[in-house]
Amino acid sequence: MLQVRGLSKAYGRLEVLRGLDLDVRPGEICGLLGRNGAGKTTLVSIAAGLCAADGGSVRIDGLDAFHDMRRIRSRVGVAPQDLGIYPTLSVSANLACFGGLNGVRGSALRRRIAEVAEELSLHDLLSRRAGTLSGGQKRRLHTALALLHGAKLLFLDEPTVGADVVSRGELLAAVKRLANDGCAVVYATHHLAEVEDMGASVAILEGGVIQERGDLAVVVARHGRSTAELEFAGEAPVLAGWEHDGACIRRTAPDPARAAAAAIAALDGDATRLRNVRIVPANLESAYLAVTGHSPEPTPPEMERVDAVA
Repeated sequence: MLQVRGLSKAYGRLEVLRGLDLDVRPGEICGLLGRNGAGKTTLVSIAAGLCAADGGSVRIDGLDAFHDMRRIRSRVGVAPQDLGIYPTLSVSANLACFGGLNGVRGSALRRRIAEVAEELSLHDLLSRRAGTLSGGQKRRLHTALALLHGAKLLFLDEPTVGADVVSRGELLAAVKRLANDGCAVVYATHHLAEVEDMGASVAILEGGVIQERGDLAVVVARHGRSTAELEFAGEAPVLAGWEHDGACIRRTAPDPARAAAAAIAALDGDATRLRNVRIVPANLESAYLAVTGHSPEPTPPEMERVDAVA
C-alpha cells in the first residue's frame, strides 16, 4: 500500500531524511519510532502530500504520490500531531465539513458520520461544541476526521498525545480494527508500549534512514536484551559491570538470572540491604536502545498532559 524509495529532505544544511526506504502492507500497523527531530513528521508529511521531497519516490496503492495526488487523496487519511478541529463548530459539523472536503456527501456522509462516531465513542458528543471537549475527546475527533472517507492508508502522528487513559485505549482499539479490515496504518509515536500493545511492526528511524524494520517479535528477538535489577535500602553498592542508579544497580546480560545470582554472592555485607531482585525480559525499549544507542525520549510534559474525561 505504501512504498517509499530513496526519500531525501533537507532544511537548509540539516539533512532530515537521507535516502529512506519503507514499505507498509495492507492490514499492517507500522510503528514508526524515532527521537524528536528524527524525521518522523517529515516522512509522514511528504508521504501524505503535505510537504515536498528533495529526492526519491513515494507510491501509494501503486500510484505515484508526487504526480497523482488528486487520485490518491481519497485513499489516504492523515491525522497530524497538531489538532486540526474547528473549536466553534459542533462535533457533527466538524465531521460533516471534513467529510465534504474529502468528497463524501449526502446520505453516504451521514452514514459515515454515524459509523465513525460509534467507532471512536463520539456518538454522545455529536451536538457538543468541539472547543468544550476534553483533551482525549478532541484527540478522538481529530482522528475521526481522517477516517470519514474510508482511507486505505492512514497516517497517525502521535495520535494519543494529551489523551486520557480511556481515549488512548479507544484509539488503539480503533486502529487495530481498521488494520483488521485491511487498512494500512503508519503510526508515529513516542509510546513504545502502544506499539507493543497493538502488535505492530516496527520501523526505527535514526540518522535519516530506517535502521531496523520488521515484525515486533523479530526485532525484539534480534536486538532486545534482558536486564537484571537489584534494589537496595539506601545507596546501592558499586559492582564491576553493573550500571549504578541510586538505590538500584542494573545489568543487561544474555542470562540475567545468573548475573543476578553472581552479584548477590559478591555483595558480602551489603546483602542485608537487598530489598528486591527483578528480571526484565527483552522488550521493544531494549531493542530500540541497542539499535540507536539511546533510550526513547519521553514526550514533553506539556504535550503529555492528561485531561479529565468529561
